[in-house]
Amino acid sequence: MAERYPVVEHMTLSYNGLFNVTELYKTINSWCKEKGYDRREMRNEEHIYPSGKFIDMELMPFKKVSDYAMFVIRMQITMHDVKEVDVEKNKYKQRLNQGKIDIIFDSFLETDYEGRWEQNPFYFFVRTVFDKFIYRNYTRRFEENLTSDTNHLHTTIKSFLNLYRVNK
Repeated sequence: MAERYPVVEHMTLSYNGLFNVTELYKTINSWCKEKGYDRREMRNEEHIYPSGKFIDMELMPFKKVSDYAMFVIRMQITMHDVKEVDVEKNKYKQRLNQGKIDIIFDSFLETDYEGRWEQNPFYFFVRTVFDKFIYRNYTRRFEENLTSDTNHLHTTIKSFLNLYRVNK
């Protein structure tokens, strides 16, 4: 079983206003491709209520940085009261969505994700000593890179959403 070390916990992003759901998905997908992450969708639910749509998603992009370590970013996206709205911009009508978005970012450094070092107790002991004393500098660097990637994803989504706020 792989060990997960939390690196970033409960970084939040809230937005209320105009946005485009499909463009938000495209922004997240292009960020994942640009940074070399494989996109994994754990949950995607959509419910329609009289007040608007409720969308609940959990995305877990991951990136294998070595044979031993992997970056995992968990994004819990909830959208409340999402309605389609026609907006006029530069004399053109655009169909956008209006609602509230909450995104929670958690990122983990997952070590021994293939379970190679847990086959017998001696290997497990060697892995623990290896992690604690020899591989610690690499682990620290991996944690810094994962924190940087998580912050960059947060900033990218925030910038994307703020584009719609400016152009009301």
